[in-house]
Amino acid sequence: MDRAEHVAREGAVAIVGLACRLPSAPAPGAFWTLLRDGADGTTEVPPNRRDSVPPGTRRGGFLSEVDTFDAAFFGIPAREAATMDPQQRLALELGWEALEDARIVPKTLEGSPTGVFVGASADDYATLLKQGGPKAIGHHTLTGQSRAVVANRISYAFGLRGPSLSVDTGQSSSLVAVHLACEALRSGEAELALAGGVQLNLAPESTIAADRFGGLSPDGRCYTFDARANGYVRGEGGGFVVLKPLAAALRDGDRVHCVIEGGAVNNDGFSETLTTPSAEAQEAVIRAALKRADVPADAVRYVELHGTGTRVGDPLEAAALGAVFAPGRGEDPLWVGSVKTNIGHLEGAAGIAGLLKVALSLSHGEVPPSRNHEHPNPAIRFDDWRLRVARESVPWPENAYAGVSSFGMGGTNCHLVLSAAPPAPEPPPRARNEAPWVLSARTPGGLRGQAAALAGRDADPL
Repeated sequence: MDRAEHVAREGAVAIVGLACRLPSAPAPGAFWTLLRDGADGTTEVPPNRRDSVPPGTRRGGFLSEVDTFDAAFFGIPAREAATMDPQQRLALELGWEALEDARIVPKTLEGSPTGVFVGASADDYATLLKQGGPKAIGHHTLTGQSRAVVANRISYAFGLRGPSLSVDTGQSSSLVAVHLACEALRSGEAELALAGGVQLNLAPESTIAADRFGGLSPDGRCYTFDARANGYVRGEGGGFVVLKPLAAALRDGDRVHCVIEGGAVNNDGFSETLTTPSAEAQEAVIRAALKRADVPADAVRYVELHGTGTRVGDPLEAAALGAVFAPGRGEDPLWVGSVKTNIGHLEGAAGIAGLLKVALSLSHGEVPPSRNHEHPNPAIRFDDWRLRVARESVPWPENAYAGVSSFGMGGTNCHLVLSAAPPAPEPPPRARNEAPWVLSARTPGGLRGQAAALAGRDADPL
């Protein structure tokens, strides 16, 4: 099947808009710069976040100003906004920004069968509010603290009538949310979808729990597929994509960032322990995704790993990849990497961070480096399994496909298969500088922010 035939395959879904707010990367352009440069988005604990982590925490991936929100912009009373989980507020902002990137005015979607699917597994803000006892409970507490409302809030704010659900499968939540959104588009239940995930680490109790579980690296680093692998560093943030059936996106002349060809979800079932990964289940979900995408294993040249940098998880993930991709591979390696080495493990939003990394990589035609890989893990048979960690930027192989994996602590696994956007038609010639660029906002401060955001965008013809 040649490229032209494949991109027209029924069931292919286009990413037509994206947005993110990630550690040291407040927007997609900044995220790509961080990835391309192989930079570290984690930092020492900022002074204004020391109350949100237990004493002795060395590093993390933090967002700045998680306590700010333009409630009036979304028509939310200040008293209600104060009781809303900041994850709800972050999801609203990212949903709006993703639609902006897709060049869709949210008002035009009112009453439409547009779906909203959001991965959210943390409830740190509820933990903080409970410290105030019964007196802290008010009229808006129930809706403000409900994880279900993380998705529902977007549907309400924009007047969307499609499916609206928050997804909690642990660390695979946001990638599963994207998969479910694609399935809703394929079934016709939705015509457009917003999908992604959010994670904010606001209460020290959640970091204490992760540490006592044994998941955190004492070094405050994530050494994916490296001999030093000893756990992960926590990160926070979020990302969203706007999804549309590829045929509809091409018909409507949308800008396509990349294409989701297919995906699959399964569970480990019975394994050594509840939280011990199953290489066999991971292998099965990848094979199922490739089958649904109608993509041969040897056409995949890069996989964004779940890649937490743990002693048990990394070798099992590598074994699953080797079983699927090594046979008949020839001389071409399977490049692998993990965004967790750049920004930490975003837990409920980890999958969308990996998906956005691959989407940007496909758009820029480049595999960015994965950090902290100096001494290959001796428990991983790199040569036998044809695996190679991208330690520096690699040109994207022509017509190659990519995979994205995300695995939950309770065994829910998700894998998506992606491809580059089909060639865009040549736009008609147009004169430049014929009219001013009009900006609007509800307040003078908002207008200045809009101007600053425009000035910071990459050059991109509309």
